[in-house]
Amino acid sequence: MPFIGNQPAESYASFETETFTVSATANYTLSHSVTNENEIRLVINGVVQQPGSGKAYTASGTTLTLSSATVSGDSMYAVYLGRALQTVNPPAASVGNSQTAPTIITGQTAETSIATDDTILIHDTSASALRKMTRANFVSGIGGANTPYFFATMSGNQSLGDATNTKIAFDVADIDSNSAFDTTNKRFVVPSGQAGKYYIYAQVNSDSGDVLYVETTIAKNGSEKVYIINNPDGSHSNLQTNIAAIIDLSASDYIELFVASNQTSGNATISTSVRGKNTLMLGYKLID
Repeated sequence: MPFIGNQPAESYASFETETFTVSATANYTLSHSVTNENEIRLVINGVVQQPGSGKAYTASGTTLTLSSATVSGDSMYAVYLGRALQTVNPPAASVGNSQTAPTIITGQTAETSIATDDTILIHDTSASALRKMTRANFVSGIGGANTPYFFATMSGNQSLGDATNTKIAFDVADIDSNSAFDTTNKRFVVPSGQAGKYYIYAQVNSDSGDVLYVETTIAKNGSEKVYIINNPDGSHSNLQTNIAAIIDLSASDYIELFVASNQTSGNATISTSVRGKNTLMLGYKLID
């Protein structure tokens, strides 16, 4: 008949079974305390035993007493009739899609922040199971940082010989995330464990002299010309060159910048600043 109130939680109840390690004794200890023997069903060698004094067994608290001792090789288990376990949660793997509401998540309060030790649910495809993972572990495996990165400039002007390929003397590491820019040898060196694709950009200002053109080269390991750019021919007293490349680098590879010019008169100079535009080189590792 119908009733008023919430559906009893015991609608998902399951009863615990306890299996005993049998020996030649009539006394056993229960895992759960009971009021009397009527709260358990005892089965020995597949036969249900009759509870009660003068019958097969009695029980009180955690003490189970048999009317006659078992022998080695017997099998015995008890079902706790008066102790229904899991009265709130259904048994494992007993709930399907049709038993859950489609709005189980919709409408729940959304978090605006997450702590490092908060957990989130992910699906482990190899185990076909849901797993919990802390936010700290989760974000450690996502994305990455554009490191190493550097920004190098010159401490002073540098003379540029006619038709001579000259390495630009970047001797100031304004920004250097991994201490990877070698200001002594004027080069960026890929640190150990940091192989990958790098974005390299350089800007060169040449000043003074009558310069017909300037050739700027990003070089890998001193001899490999990764990218070359030439300014248009013509007579100029000031030229600015911008050059960029994406380069696949291994650990210990190094990047340098070279400039050559064709001068009709005077001596060209690589300037630290021309009308506020500096000679510089920068780069960073790309996230795969």
